[in-house]
Amino acid sequence: MAQVLEFKLPDLGEGLTEAEIVRWLVEVGDVVAVDQPVVEVETAKAMVEVPCPYGGVVTARFGEEGTELPVGSPLITVAVGAPVADGSTGKSEGSGNVLVGYGTSEAPARRRRVRPGQGVPVAAPAANGQAAARAVGAVTEGPIPVISPLVRRLARENGLDLRELTGSGPDGLILRADVEYALRSAAAQDKAAELTVTELPRTSAPVPVAGGIRTPLKGIRGAVADKLSRSRREIPDATCWVDADATELMRARTAMNAAGGAKISLLALLARICTAALARFPELNSTVDMAAREVVRFDHVHIGFAAQTARGLVVPVVRDAHARDAESLTAEFARLTEAARTGGLTPGELTGGTFTLNNYGVFGVDGSTPIINHPEAAMLGVGRIIPKPWVHEGELAVRQVVQLSLTFDHRVCDGGTAGGFLRYVADCVEQPAVLLRTL
Repeated sequence: MAQVLEFKLPDLGEGLTEAEIVRWLVEVGDVVAVDQPVVEVETAKAMVEVPCPYGGVVTARFGEEGTELPVGSPLITVAVGAPVADGSTGKSEGSGNVLVGYGTSEAPARRRRVRPGQGVPVAAPAANGQAAARAVGAVTEGPIPVISPLVRRLARENGLDLRELTGSGPDGLILRADVEYALRSAAAQDKAAELTVTELPRTSAPVPVAGGIRTPLKGIRGAVADKLSRSRREIPDATCWVDADATELMRARTAMNAAGGAKISLLALLARICTAALARFPELNSTVDMAAREVVRFDHVHIGFAAQTARGLVVPVVRDAHARDAESLTAEFARLTEAARTGGLTPGELTGGTFTLNNYGVFGVDGSTPIINHPEAAMLGVGRIIPKPWVHEGELAVRQVVQLSLTFDHRVCDGGTAGGFLRYVADCVEQPAVLLRTL
């Protein structure tokens, strides 16, 4: 006997309290497998697909696309244990896996749709599981060998039918490279010079008003606004800065990359300098617990870095940066940057940082007074590196100069500690050998 179970919007982690429905992946009458994604939602941190922990027939959906739902609100109802066309029944027990990134590693389950005229109304759940079971038709679709949600999204956003592709992965698994190749081929047939695949920003539509336009502060933009406001409200911050001659650092990076092997990014070298500086000035790798009136000093360094995307500013976090070398840091920065660009960052990859590195020099500016990424205690800002007149070894010369700025929480340390940290970072930038002496 079928049983109708209600699947509610789960806690997606890290204190998120609501999510916006972006796209339904199933319809009423579809048969879903355990852990099959049923809806794509946008939280304040990422775009994610939510898997259902039950297998059976979808009897109702709650919320239209564009609707924002609080955690705990009903998403769908599923009739489990209902017989389907092949004679099997839906599992009566769920997997329990409801968080993004959990669940089975199998390809998405096939979808079966009810026969015309036998569907369950969308507006309300079916009266009972038996009615839903009788509504299941015999029309089936073969499984598409795709595991990655990013691959499915990439194909969907560009109108590509995955059933027309032959995967190059194990057992015919369709990979991202297969989708991108198909898109390039289609572009060539259309005599397009190049096809650039990017994710369009998903923002709420502006509302015209007299004398201007109102845009709701929601999603990532709303989360950024809340976090920055809280930082300014709670943290007594101060900023110090210094100009540094980065000529030797740039030469060192050129020499490292000329030696063969993986290329080392400038951001990775700056992160390596920061971890060494935090080891000497651990006060800045901390947070303040005002409820307990304590400064909590971390024994690990998780470095966040500011990344501007089409959907807004995000801060991915490199875990255990203190234990990584320059090559490992380069690879992790590249991976997280690509995930940020495609909207594939998980909530866990956007939280838990202990210190932030902000390279705003990529925007062509020299300096800034960064706002601390609450609840951290400090952020290092790096401006553009450009040729400037500089006194070098007693003579005027043209050198590669960068401005470094440090914004810090004055509750965790005084100016002497902050100045010492910044001066050490500048010394490592000017003379990379300083870093080698402290390793």
